[in-house]
Amino acid sequence: QVHLVESGGGLVQAGGALRLSCKASVSVYAMGWFRQAPGKERDFVAAIDYNGDYTNYEDSVKGRFTISRDNAAKAVYLKMDTLRPEDTAVYYCAASHRSARMAKADVDYWGQGTQVAVSS
Repeated sequence: QVHLVESGGGLVQAGGALRLSCKASVSVYAMGWFRQAPGKERDFVAAIDYNGDYTNYEDSVKGRFTISRDNAAKAVYLKMDTLRPEDTAVYYCAASHRSARMAKADVDYWGQGTQVAVSS
């Protein structure tokens, strides 16, 4: 069993920035982030493979969010810039042994989530 622990959420004004962190109990091939707004499904945000050679982003965050990882720390990060009110959601760290494309079905482990709120 892999445990994922997120941190870094909070309240920020539109146009601001936040950096989410997720630490895993063991190294996993692919790590990423999903988000879930109230009343909506959990959707993919970004993912990265083990060496950082491959990254994948949902279209609405391209150019604003940057995913990175530190394998020595068994951690993945999501730097979120130019935040918008529609980015408000609970952000979940995800890990997959199989695919950095990280469709929801590829996720083997989930974190508990961290709240991000963006005010207009």
